Amino acid sequence: MNFTGAMTAFLGKPLLYCYILTGLFFTKTPAGAKFHPLHVSTTDVNFNAKDSQLEVICTIFTDDFELALEKQFHTKADLSKPDMHAAMDALVKNYINGHLQLKTSPAALPLSYLGFEINREAVNVYLESGKIATPKKIDAQVTLLQSLYADQLNIVHMTVNGTRKSTRLDAPEKTVTQTF
Repeated sequence: MNFTGAMTAFLGKPLLYCYILTGLFFTKTPAGAKFHPLHVSTTDVNFNAKDSQLEVICTIFTDDFELALEKQFHTKADLSKPDMHAAMDALVKNYINGHLQLKTSPAALPLSYLGFEINREAVNVYLESGKIATPKKIDAQVTLLQSLYADQLNIVHMTVNGTRKSTRLDAPEKTVTQTF
């Protein structure tokens, strides 16, 4: 074992415990609230050449997404309950349609909502476009959770013919254009 490994083994757990205890006593978050220090979403836009369509996956932390749905629609949101899935589908569809817009030409590209699923602590929302020509340029307007958090970070990945380009949108930034 080298010196770094020995020091990590010796100090690792005590430092972890100090970090946890410090976080418990010095947070500004109410005691019962869920807390994660990063407000982030990802939007993956992939052109499927075989089907000639854009496939979109938005990944959003579940607790943040439920708060955004409650704020916008003034109703209780619980994305994890199977008996509420149909009602939540309508809210998720309306929210995403209002906060995500893609263009491959001057007109907005209609996106079909396919559904959502819980993936650990996040929600994946699935959408697709109709048939389109291989895009040379994609414009995106992404405002997911920006009305909820001033520090919201939306990461947008776009892939066309194997070329992937990524952009970080720090609120209030909301638009990105990628050329392929």
